[in-house]
Amino acid sequence: MRAALKVVMAAIFSMPAAVALAKSPDCASWPTNMALVHLKNAGLIDIPSVIEAQTRAVRLASEKIGKDLHQQVYDITFHTRDGKTIEVITKNQASSEECSMSGVDVYVVSTKIGGSVALPSEVTTKK
Repeated sequence: MRAALKVVMAAIFSMPAAVALAKSPDCASWPTNMALVHLKNAGLIDIPSVIEAQTRAVRLASEKIGKDLHQQVYDITFHTRDGKTIEVITKNQASSEECSMSGVDVYVVSTKIGGSVALPSEVTTKK
């Protein structure tokens, strides 16, 4: 009976680790930070002027493309102290061990046509 209890307890305690590996990683900070660097290098934003508390990153997609490797797409919006808003779409690869499995492709959204103003599942992201 004790042996069976030990097996059941071991299975219960090992489940969260197994579930965590299967889950898509939450890696919003990596593409957010890299987008800021790309925007700064392109002369589109001054990093100290960004209001960090208003930065929004919404994961649009996360597709498993290998063993513990996901391709992720984020919609990130930055607001600056002078009232400027810059929206970007990012694409990168992440794993449960490392968010920076690839560089970050950054696409600046110049015009939004139709649809809603904001996505319902917006998540605040801090650097």
